[in-house]
Amino acid sequence: MSALKVIKIGGKVIDDNQKMDTFLEAFVSIREPKVLVHGGGSIASGMSERLGIKPNVVAGRRITDTETLEVITMVYGGLVNKKIVAKLQSLGVNAVGLSGADLNIISATKRDPEPVDFGWVGDVDQVNPEWVTTFLNKGITPVLAPLTHNGSGNMLNTNADTIASSVASALSSDFETELMLCFEQTGVMNGEKLITEMNQLLYRHLRDTGVVTDGMIPKIEVGFQALKNGVRKVNIRNFEDVAKPDSGTVFISN
Repeated sequence: MSALKVIKIGGKVIDDNQKMDTFLEAFVSIREPKVLVHGGGSIASGMSERLGIKPNVVAGRRITDTETLEVITMVYGGLVNKKIVAKLQSLGVNAVGLSGADLNIISATKRDPEPVDFGWVGDVDQVNPEWVTTFLNKGITPVLAPLTHNGSGNMLNTNADTIASSVASALSSDFETELMLCFEQTGVMNGEKLITEMNQLLYRHLRDTGVVTDGMIPKIEVGFQALKNGVRKVNIRNFEDVAKPDSGTVFISN
């Protein structure tokens, strides 16, 4: 099987044009077939505020009411996604921007309203990788926005790390897949020290002692889920190091 990299870019990189340009210039230097998944939460929050819609976040997760869903669909599926595609085209990479609804790539179920009603937030049900594989085989780089659909005509806001993990897992039967979660930090940190290898036992210890908190917890959990689902390699790394081998925090299964 040929190698494939599924790369998620998020955090503060997305809303910093200089950092995003640095990331994309490194991204295009990767010779293997690749899929890019992006976030964009801070841009969506800024747009909401400009439109007079106050962002509502509970425990670090966005409440997506009907108005907010319209904003994030516009921002994720339009502004951010197409800006990335245009930049990749300028760098010589033929790219296509997609949401989970396009070609029925990712279907999801609206999250249960208990104990917190997050509104139009979706949990991934199924990834249909056939069209992604078709694009890859034609030398086209898919760029996926963090949006899914419920099969009944509604878009759903879905965590970008989860989408990246789910897509990497679905493609692992046809490719030797590596999942990279990239952002502004070096990797998983213990104080000032980079943790270069992460296993389940160490993760539970770091979580229970409060070293790993907040948004890092779901990143690590989707990483281990990807390994369980057949992804060959998972790592969390700095956005500038996307093309470097063995950078950041590498996950090991035992």
